Amino acid sequence: MKELEERIRIDGIALSNDILKVDSFLNHQVDPNLMKRIGEDFANHFKDKNITKVVTIESSGIAPALMCAEILGVPLIILKKAASKILSNDLYTTEVTSFTKGITYPLTLSKKYISSKDNVLIIDDFLANGEAASGAIRLMKMANATISGIGIVIEKSFQPGRNKLEQTGIEVYSLARILKLDKNYIEFIK
Repeated sequence: MKELEERIRIDGIALSNDILKVDSFLNHQVDPNLMKRIGEDFANHFKDKNITKVVTIESSGIAPALMCAEILGVPLIILKKAASKILSNDLYTTEVTSFTKGITYPLTLSKKYISSKDNVLIIDDFLANGEAASGAIRLMKMANATISGIGIVIEKSFQPGRNKLEQTGIEVYSLARILKLDKNYIEFIK
């Protein structure tokens, strides 16, 4: 998505060879117009997959996933990163290790909102090592839901995430694929 790549060039900050800061438009301050166009791109790409639910992990994936769900006319399911006093024990649970934060956390899904009748699209903000998306896949498989695709806003293609996800046989569609990062340098796959 050329518009997203241009926004990353202008407002993204490459802090190192593996960290890209995009908090001015994606994950701290959110540009709703850009998120709408991102949602439209995902919805258009997966429009023939009969999606019944869009799934994302809190919190940075919520904006693009919500826009996609709205356009597809389906509910958005938000996977939770921490236990909650208001969620029952009727949960699917797995563990995920965050590349950015370097921590392992529980990822949960209420059994109430997903079933074997669902055909899901997983949306995530970043793809690095593929841990977050792999955790979402595990939860969907626990629910016996069908996974029709994974939409990634920004992929760090120099990391192993895409290969890991493609080995599952699930289509991975990324809007911006970064070939190389270095301090103050961003290069996209052409």
